[in-house]
Amino acid sequence: MTQGNPAARGRFITFEGIDGAGKSTHIQFVGELIRARGMELVSSREPGGTPLGEKLRELVLHEAMHLETEALLVFASRREHIAQVIEPALARGAWVISDRFTDASFAYQGGGRGLELVKLDTLANWVHPELWPDLTILFDVPLEVARARLDATRQLDRFEQEKADFFLAARNEYLRRAGQEPRRFRVIDSTQPIDAIRVQLAAIVAALE
Repeated sequence: MTQGNPAARGRFITFEGIDGAGKSTHIQFVGELIRARGMELVSSREPGGTPLGEKLRELVLHEAMHLETEALLVFASRREHIAQVIEPALARGAWVISDRFTDASFAYQGGGRGLELVKLDTLANWVHPELWPDLTILFDVPLEVARARLDATRQLDRFEQEKADFFLAARNEYLRRAGQEPRRFRVIDSTQPIDAIRVQLAAIVAALE
């Protein structure tokens, strides 16, 4: 959880799920709910979120590299994102929503690619030891549904091109982390109709103080 005076700081919400889980469809909706409460909202994404982070994103998504290089670049982008966007916004009382954060590293570099989780723990404890999301919304969907949702008409990045076992392992790691931290995670069955999902999201956001 974020540290500091809870009355002064904003809230940090992250959205997670394997590619094709449908999370991007709902991020704007949650943002509208937050704005309707009269809160300042900062919406961002990872990798990315800053000019440097966006350059690192292009490398991570499109350039072949060693697994540890990939993890380090993702956390380098994250460090910049925290310093330039997330922490300043939270400190002034804004709410921050981010399309992915460190749970994605555990799912993709850890679960999917097989990087030792202890190395990811070390990076997380170094880069943001006192900053974790107040809420993480995990959009969960069976693998076959996620793959069918990917737009075959556009060029897929090197993660989206991975085979089924990669995404199955990533999904399992997401669910493992959600099981370990049930107070932070809310798992949404993303096979439901959009309207049903939005009812759940509205209730989740309304429960945040």
